[in-house]
Amino acid sequence: MKRQIAFMFALSILLPAAGCGEVTSPRAQKDSANEGLVGAWRGKVQFKSGMLADWKGLEFMYSFNTGGTMTESSNYDAAPPGPPAYGVWRNTGTRQFEARYEVFLTKSPKPLEEIAKGGGWLPDGHGVLFEKITLSEDGKSFKSLIRWDAFDQAGKPTESGIEGTGEGLRMGF
Repeated sequence: MKRQIAFMFALSILLPAAGCGEVTSPRAQKDSANEGLVGAWRGKVQFKSGMLADWKGLEFMYSFNTGGTMTESSNYDAAPPGPPAYGVWRNTGTRQFEARYEVFLTKSPKPLEEIAKGGGWLPDGHGVLFEKITLSEDGKSFKSLIRWDAFDQAGKPTESGIEGTGEGLRMGF
C-alpha cells in the first residue's frame, strides 16, 4: 500500500512537470518544417529604389493559409490609409515558395480640408507584390526576394519592377 501511495505521489509531481518544459522533440521540429509557409509570420522588407525605398523599418505580418491563400499587412498600412494585401502562394520546390498579393492604394486629399467635406482618402490604383521565398531548414524563418509594381486607376503602370529583400520569422508561443 505504501508503495502505491509513493508511486501515485511521484506521478502527481512528474506528470504535470513533464508538460511544462520548453522541450521540442525532433518530430515537432520536423513538423514545423513540413508545414511549409502555413501559419503566421512577422517579417522585415527593404526596397532598393522607388517609392517604397524611403520606408525605413518596413515590416510585414503574413498569414499563409492551407489551400494557398494569404493575407499581408504592414506597419505602413496607415501611411496613407489602406487595407491589407490579399493574394495566393504556392510551393515551387524543396523549401521554395512564391507569393503574389495585391493591395489597394489611396491618395491623400488635396487640400486636407477635403477630409472635412467627406472627400477622404480616395482610390488611387493598386499595387502587386511578387515574392520568392526560401524557407530555412528548420521551417522557422525565411529569406525572400520581392518585387513591387504599382498601377493607376486605369491599370497603367506607374512604377514597375522595384526590387527588395525580405526575411521573416514564424510566430508561435
